[in-house]
Amino acid sequence: MSTIRYAAPGRINLIGEHTDYNLGFALPIALPERTVVTYVPDDSAEVVVRSDLEDGDVRIPLDTAPGDVPDWAGYVAGVIWALRAAGHRIHGGTMSITSDVEMGSGVSSSAALECAVVGALTTAAGLRIERVELARIAQRAENDYVGAPTGMMDQLASLCGEPRKALLIDFRELTVRPVAFDPDASNVALLLINSRAPHQHAGGEYAARRASCERAAADLGVSSLRDVQDRGVAVLTAVAEPLDARRARHILTDNRRVLDVVAALEESDFTEIGRLFNASQASMRDDFEITTDHIDLISDTAVAAGALGARMTGGGFGGCVIALAPIAKADDIADAIRKAVAGAGYHPPSIAPTLAAKGAELLR
Repeated sequence: MSTIRYAAPGRINLIGEHTDYNLGFALPIALPERTVVTYVPDDSAEVVVRSDLEDGDVRIPLDTAPGDVPDWAGYVAGVIWALRAAGHRIHGGTMSITSDVEMGSGVSSSAALECAVVGALTTAAGLRIERVELARIAQRAENDYVGAPTGMMDQLASLCGEPRKALLIDFRELTVRPVAFDPDASNVALLLINSRAPHQHAGGEYAARRASCERAAADLGVSSLRDVQDRGVAVLTAVAEPLDARRARHILTDNRRVLDVVAALEESDFTEIGRLFNASQASMRDDFEITTDHIDLISDTAVAAGALGARMTGGGFGGCVIALAPIAKADDIADAIRKAVAGAGYHPPSIAPTLAAKGAELLR
C-alpha cells in the first residue's frame, strides 16, 4: 500500500460564537497553518502514531473504545473509533504527524488533527464520504471519545475552507456556503492576535454554557434556540432564569450578526463589519461571559488604536482575538496592543496578518 499524505488546516471564526450547537449560523475561515498526516497503511490491527510535538509512539488498536487512549493521541484514536462505529472498514499502519497549527490558542488544532486523520484513513480505505459526513465523524471523535462537547463548526471549516472565502454555515440545515472574504482588496488587514493565554475546551465552562442554552430552549418549549430566531429577543422573557436568558440573548443576536456580516461582505463594507465585530465582543463579554480581562484589553486597545473592530474568536476563556485593521494603521495597532499587554503584566502576544486559505486535501 502506498504512502498517503493528508493536510487539514486550523480555523478562526469571523463571527458566530457558540452558535453551532444551538443550530444557528457561523462564519469561519480556514487558516494557512496546517496539520499534515503521513500514513503508511498495512494489514495490521493497530495504528502506530507519532507526533513531531511529542515523544515516543502511541499504539492504537483498531478496536479502541472511549477511555482507552488519553491526551493528544486520543483525537487520532477517536477518529478510528468513530469511523468504525459508522460501519467503515479501515486499515492499520503507521502515522506520523507534523503541524504548525498552534495548540491551545483557539485556532482549533484538534479539528485540524481529526480532519487530517479522517482524510488519510478514508483515502487509504478507498472510502468516498462527503465532507459534511466526514465532519460529523470527526465531531463524534471529539465529543464521544475525547469528551469535549463541541459543535461541528471547527471540522466543517477545516474540511470545506477555500482561499479568500469565508464559510456561511447553517447548522440546522447543515449547509456550507462560500462567501467572498478578501479584506486586503479593500486595504484592510485581518490581524490574528494570539493572547498566549491557552483555553480549555473540555473544561466545565464550555459545558455550562451549552447546558444554559438547552435550559433556555426548554423553557421556550423548543428543541433549539434556532426555533425562536425569527421571534427576536423579546421572546426570552419566558426564560425562567435571568442567566439563561442572557446566554440565549447572545446566541440570538450573534446569529443575526453573522447574517449581517455576510450582507456587509457583499458590499465590501468593512466599517460595518468592524461594528458588528465590536457588538459581538460586547455580547460575549456581557451576556455569554466567555471573555477575560486579558482578551478584553486586547480587543479594546485594538479599537482605540484605530481598528475597525475586534473580537475574541473561539470557545473563550483565552485564545485569540481578531481585528480588522486599515493596512496603513496595522503596525501602530499592533504596537499599541503590545504596549498595553506588557503594561498589564501579561505574556507578549503574537500578532500577524492572516487570510482565508484552502481546506483539507490529499497532498500529491
